[in-house]
Amino acid sequence: MNLFEKIAHTASFIKANSNTIPKAGIILGSGLGGLTDILKVESEISYDEIPNFPVSTVKGHSGKLLLGTIGDTSVVLMAGRFHYYEGYSMEAVTFPVRVMKALGAETLILSNAAGGTNPGFAIGDLMILKDHINQFPEHPLRGTNDERLGPRFPDMSEPYDHELINLAKKIARENNIVVRTGVYIGLQGPTFETPAEYKWLHAIGGDAVGMSTVPEVIVARHSGMKVFAMSVITDLGITDVPVKITHEEVLEAANAAAPKMACIVAGLISAL
Repeated sequence: MNLFEKIAHTASFIKANSNTIPKAGIILGSGLGGLTDILKVESEISYDEIPNFPVSTVKGHSGKLLLGTIGDTSVVLMAGRFHYYEGYSMEAVTFPVRVMKALGAETLILSNAAGGTNPGFAIGDLMILKDHINQFPEHPLRGTNDERLGPRFPDMSEPYDHELINLAKKIARENNIVVRTGVYIGLQGPTFETPAEYKWLHAIGGDAVGMSTVPEVIVARHSGMKVFAMSVITDLGITDVPVKITHEEVLEAANAAAPKMACIVAGLISAL
């Protein structure tokens, strides 16, 4: 099967196992699985049961597709994502976004755990993405383009929807949640960055760095979806004295910030 046929095959399977027609898709990053608490689940499907889906191999990513409602809005939610560093192709990493679009989702909301490169940031801060810099070695749209999925040369002048960004800031103010706004840089991973790399990433315009999100955003925009994304700053690589980073500490910081992020996401979804 070609990509278009795989998408149709997978979407048909999900439709046969769920009555939910989602208006929005949500992808949760490391340690942010607690956001599923705001979802009224109608159906739950393990990734290993879904045809053409990869399987998440990273701690903190549970590996389930959830369909249901947040407030009155129907959503499809990925509790755990796939990463390029796991050995998957960019097509596999971004395949779930294609499927979400095929199921009916017109908006994509993403979360991630990221390292702070901005000296003004602190661990636990929430950062709304206003833009990104793609430093992945492979582009998710490389290869023959299928016009049924999107244009050959998609516009990226507004990768993150301005209306959703402004609404998220409003929701944060109303709930006394401090949010930052910045530029996210996507790298391959899986190593955390060196002190010199952190300084370089900030010098080229980055406020945070991570190993996901950018490929999914590119494919979502290629598909014509509106996009909103938010990072939890789980570590800082910009201190004068190098600080060792562990994945467990990243998960701990993400879990601590998850309730604040859930509040903002729930408000965004309810407004759709």
